[in-house]
Amino acid sequence: MREKALRELINYRMQRAEESLEEARVMAGMEHWNACANRLYYAAFYAVSALLVKDGLSAKKHSGIKALFNRHYIKAGRVSKEKGRLYNRLFDLRQEGDYMDFVSLSAEEVAPLVEATADFIESIRLLLETEA
Repeated sequence: MREKALRELINYRMQRAEESLEEARVMAGMEHWNACANRLYYAAFYAVSALLVKDGLSAKKHSGIKALFNRHYIKAGRVSKEKGRLYNRLFDLRQEGDYMDFVSLSAEEVAPLVEATADFIESIRLLLETEA
């Protein structure tokens, strides 16, 4: 991929991360916790996808993205284990809230993750900038 196209794709994915985070905040304000968890996951997912594409990595499934992130960034020490646990937690909450019957996520489970996800996205942004 050409350098300019790569930068545009990374910027696009980071923009999607920010938009999804804003959508999560709206859902939190409305106390729609399943939807909030979904948008938080996608906010982190887009940021992770930007990081992966920068390094020429991709996967077709969300589980593959998670595996690549864990292998190339968490285990390699480029991203903290705490941030890795957050991403894995968001992945699990989204799976529960979107696909399991009779699951109603609570404010106690999801609300603290809003700012944690904002911090996650910022740390990915800094990693993208420092490793550019």
